[in-house]
Amino acid sequence: MLAQYLPRDGVATPTQLINAIQEGFNFDHTAAVSATYLGHILNGNLVTDLLSIGGKTPKTGPPPPAPAHAGGLNVHGTFEGDAGLTRADDFFGDNHSFNQTLFDKLVDFSNRYGGGFYNLTVAGELRYSRIQDSIATNPQFSFKNVRFLTAYGETVFPINLFVDGRQTERKLSMDHAAAFFRDMRFPPDFHRAAKPSSAEGVAEVITAHPWLPGGNADGQINNYVVDPTSADFTDPCSLHRFVLGSVQELYPNPTGILRRNLIKNINYWYTAAFAPAGCPEIFPYGQL
Repeated sequence: MLAQYLPRDGVATPTQLINAIQEGFNFDHTAAVSATYLGHILNGNLVTDLLSIGGKTPKTGPPPPAPAHAGGLNVHGTFEGDAGLTRADDFFGDNHSFNQTLFDKLVDFSNRYGGGFYNLTVAGELRYSRIQDSIATNPQFSFKNVRFLTAYGETVFPINLFVDGRQTERKLSMDHAAAFFRDMRFPPDFHRAAKPSSAEGVAEVITAHPWLPGGNADGQINNYVVDPTSADFTDPCSLHRFVLGSVQELYPNPTGILRRNLIKNINYWYTAAFAPAGCPEIFPYGQL
């Protein structure tokens, strides 16, 4: 879908990714920087500063020392997570392939709540329903920290970024939904969003069915337990603290270029995502 903007092998620098989603979708610059560096810090190769937009690959170069993995954006439980709109939970064995059953559900909800289109009303109902699906079927269901936040973002992205920019109504047709979700390509004669956009509408989706972060406990279905320590939307600094804690577990003693790249990327992410909110800067590895 973004092959005209990204290397065709699916391995890119953060700058290439930021430019691609801005050029292809008119993704808001601050949001593009924030999302890219979040994925890169957790799942990229911080030795070479390359990130796979799919799974782990030697094309990102010499890997960082364990427990870091440079596993790409398909790594479960960080950037990617459960209760996706058109992809199954990782527990069921394939978290990346298009799932026709889930897409049929998106179409059904769009018909029932959106007059045949995917809009904010549909988004609120479908997000809640997908959470309930995972609670009832996935004993390892986790819906907290990074995933809690990205799940709501991905619920509104189709409305803000997949709707042709020449349209005045923010509603996604099912043929365009199929082009993006199933075929992973732009529909014919597609025009990107008319103005920089990202996660507008998340508040409306949450308001439709308020939900707290957590997951199924003790490996049992229908056993959802709220996690009061999770990052959420009420504290804009909570994600920053959580991710830096995770980074220190992945990279306990970085040295040389790895340490320099970690500090550089963390600084870029903080400056874009958290400095405007007044979050205190944390220096897990000092400063350059």
